[in-house]
Amino acid sequence: MDIQHLVDRLEELLNSGRHVPFTAQTVVDEQHALELIDQMRISIPEEIEKAKRILRERERVIAQANEEAARIRQLAHEKSETLIQRDSITQAAQARATSIIEQSRQEADSIRRDADQYVMDVLSDLEDALNRTLMVVRNGISHVQTETAARKPGDKFEPAPAEIETPSTLDTSSEPMHIERIQTRRD
Repeated sequence: MDIQHLVDRLEELLNSGRHVPFTAQTVVDEQHALELIDQMRISIPEEIEKAKRILRERERVIAQANEEAARIRQLAHEKSETLIQRDSITQAAQARATSIIEQSRQEADSIRRDADQYVMDVLSDLEDALNRTLMVVRNGISHVQTETAARKPGDKFEPAPAEIETPSTLDTSSEPMHIERIQTRRD
């Protein structure tokens, strides 16, 4: 039986007892009172044992909760360390990527400048060659016009020695110009 219930029954027994006039005493059924006291003696150790079990269970739950809290703290610490390392690795990778991109841009700019310079050199050489050829053609046209104007109608054609002037810069013995291709380095 529950100890609280037994205490309530004992209180009822005392309240239902007869009061002795002019005193603070009450007459109660001794047998009934002794039965309630015996039941209390039996219930009290059970209640104490129940309370001890509850206290042990409480301590076990608290210890388990502390262990779980420690495990969660450890996991959180490990997770934060992993995130910090991952963040450091990410930052290093981004810095390396930025460096590679900048180096690639500089190399591309250098290749473009070299290619532009090469094209300008080839085109300048071609322009010089075309100007020399144009000068030879103009001299030839002028010579033919002079010869034609000097001839009279009915004159017999006699070939004149080659009097066409060629510029001294024109090297007719050289081979045609070869245009070289630019080779770029690709990594």
